Amino acid sequence: MPTYAYACTQCGHRFDAVQSFSDAALTECPECGGVLRKQYGSVGVTFNGSGFYRTDSRAGNPGAAGGGNAPGPTSSKSEATSSPASSES
Repeated sequence: MPTYAYACTQCGHRFDAVQSFSDAALTECPECGGVLRKQYGSVGVTFNGSGFYRTDSRAGNPGAAGGGNAPGPTSSKSEATSSPASSES
């Protein structure tokens, strides 16, 4: 069962409570009877494998997933500048 951290908004009392996922959140401070608020901390998550890192999707990265030599954005830029509509006047 997960452990949740709570803090009272009135007296500042902090404590942890072990609750089931289906249990309702605590709302009353055991010290002063004030309103409780859940405290959220950072969670350590590790994603392993291809496709989880910023460098995995970059073109031209030899270690990238689906890597290889994909054409860069410069090829589409040169096509847009040489349009025949601009030469008609």
